Amino acid sequence: MVLLTVTSSILEALQRVPDGPSKLQRDGEPSLSDVDIGSPISHGQIMDLRNLLKAGNHKEYSLEILLKGSRVYVPPPPPKPEPSDEYKALMARLRREEEERAYERMINPVPPMETFSQRFPSSTGMARAFAEANRPTRKEDMGDDDVTYDEVHRQLMLIFNFMVTILGVAATLWILARWWSTPARIFLTMGGSIIAGVAEVALYSGYVWHLGQAKKKDKTFKEVKEVVQTWVVGPEDKEAADKLIAIEDKEPVAEDTNLRRRRK
Repeated sequence: MVLLTVTSSILEALQRVPDGPSKLQRDGEPSLSDVDIGSPISHGQIMDLRNLLKAGNHKEYSLEILLKGSRVYVPPPPPKPEPSDEYKALMARLRREEEERAYERMINPVPPMETFSQRFPSSTGMARAFAEANRPTRKEDMGDDDVTYDEVHRQLMLIFNFMVTILGVAATLWILARWWSTPARIFLTMGGSIIAGVAEVALYSGYVWHLGQAKKKDKTFKEVKEVVQTWVVGPEDKEAADKLIAIEDKEPVAEDTNLRRRRK
């Protein structure tokens, strides 16, 4: 059974029913004795009301006019049940216990939590000693440095260049073969991209190989350092040192082309 809300037109029509709205009362349907706007009314009662008005020569109350503005009736929620005596006693006991705990915390506050350094005063020195004992001894163990970041950046730029080259070759072949059929253009583009990728890898491998060979050659050449001349200048030998410098300035010694000499 569908219940609708009573509108002003339905309320006015109920007042025009001969012998009152009691004639529309059915078993199991809402009562119409004390009805108001928004009260529930069944769809069958509205049909009976319309038939009675039509028989009583009140044809102005059509079904459309009666249902205009009506909505499905939603009954109000049931009232909240009254809590039992056991529930009230339990809530009162819990409130008393919470008040007692709050008062206990107020008169006896909890001491602040100790930190690790307060609990173990000697831990700071132990941590420093442990860090000093386990300090890295080699430069390679110091973690990432500028060389590592430069290597990562170089690898990323290399991958980016590979992708740009492959995509550029693919786009060029696709545009040049615009008069071909679509399958032929696809195969041509894929083949050209694969060839470009293989060529890029081959060039990079050759470049890395040449770098390795150059490093090996550099390691074969040993740098020889030779002390050409030494002297010690002290406070007591200042005059001798000045004379030596003056002689060197006046009479330059023939120098080997592979040696360098700094003059002051």
